[in-house]
Amino acid sequence: MEVVVASSSVDAGIGTWDLATGAELLRYKSCASPPHGLVCVGQRFLASSQLRDPSASSGSVLYWSWSKPQVEVKSFPAEPIKPLAANHEGTYIVGGGVSGDIYLWEVASGRQLRKWHAHYRAVTCLVFSDDDSLLISGSEDGSVRVWSLFMMFDDIRQQEASHLYEHNFSEHSLRVTDIVTGYGGCNAIIVSASEDRTCKVWSLSKGKLLRSIVFPSVIDAITLDPGEHVFYAGSRDGKIYIAAINAESTFKNNYGLHIIKSLSNHSKAVTCLAYCASGNLLISGSEDGIVRLWDAKTHNIVRVFKHAKGPVNNILIVRQELCLSSWPISQASSRRRGPLLPPALEKYSNPLDEDADVKAIFDLHSTCRKPVNASYLNSHVINNQIKELQQQGSSAAAEMEVKRLKLDCSRSMQTVQQWKKMYENLHQFYVNELLDDAQVRISNKNST
Repeated sequence: MEVVVASSSVDAGIGTWDLATGAELLRYKSCASPPHGLVCVGQRFLASSQLRDPSASSGSVLYWSWSKPQVEVKSFPAEPIKPLAANHEGTYIVGGGVSGDIYLWEVASGRQLRKWHAHYRAVTCLVFSDDDSLLISGSEDGSVRVWSLFMMFDDIRQQEASHLYEHNFSEHSLRVTDIVTGYGGCNAIIVSASEDRTCKVWSLSKGKLLRSIVFPSVIDAITLDPGEHVFYAGSRDGKIYIAAINAESTFKNNYGLHIIKSLSNHSKAVTCLAYCASGNLLISGSEDGIVRLWDAKTHNIVRVFKHAKGPVNNILIVRQELCLSSWPISQASSRRRGPLLPPALEKYSNPLDEDADVKAIFDLHSTCRKPVNASYLNSHVINNQIKELQQQGSSAAAEMEVKRLKLDCSRSMQTVQQWKKMYENLHQFYVNELLDDAQVRISNKNST
């Protein structure tokens, strides 16, 4: 089962609908999310940042299980968090702060593993690469930055590097509104949208701009088609533009060389987009409070969902094949199940965690997409993932191999130090024994 999940910037809750039948499933209460502030964590539960009071010095992140409409876990980070993102397995949550800092938490324990200053102004959007090895962030300062998560956990590389990011794309002149990434990990393309009315296509492997497309209106939402031939851009004039990534448009229109067509049915600005590859459907949300499903081939509207009240500003498509047992059946049964969610996110990092012998290592999700328990990966799991990635020809395999070797080297050095200490203690013991024996012999000789 595939589920459409939508939230609003006002306290209108989170709506969910069956994509196939259109039936409304459950409405989750007490949610007022910012753009890009809603995420499904490993298909297990929903999480959303909250910004009810713009002048507040701290924000909150809320958790909902699939089976209960009420908020079950509340977290209070050190500052207001705008965008949220989770890796595909749901082991880590990343949040972007209004200060420009990025926070990384481990879901299972709630520990804050990393925090770094990413942008000069507030972070507006966050997205993981398809292999979870990279994090791409956008900001109100107009920059798009690419972060290697292996780098963020490698203290030696951080000390040697002049900056933490892999790429810094600064061609946008105004606030970045959305970012999407294609397939291929560090070889993928990414598309960014900005209030400067442009969408820009970037190459991660080359680290440069491939194409810049100017639109008639500000673009707030973008999504890629699975073939990565075109992308859809939701604008503030209520239209959804279809733009070519590689080829120039051969159609006669008033939009420019790369804009193929536009879809128009929303009465207000289009704020969020999602693409369902299995049904070949485009899903759009708008300030008019309506969620529309479009046939990507015919461009006809297939179904319409009405949010409770207020504008729609986030849309997710969640696959529930692996989690059907967690879908709500009744309120009584959900109460009997007890708490199923992880603890709240830490407000600050614990300095003792930084000295732990075993560091957190990001698990790159496999193609089977089987959910795993959030935990540290041992060397056996890492080796298996390296073999799998090498068979797939993934460039992330090399980085994983380097990370494994560094971890093995660190453990070997610790073992050497332990053996050295034992040798020194043993050597001192024998020296003391010899001295004591010599003193005994001298004493016996003097007495005779």
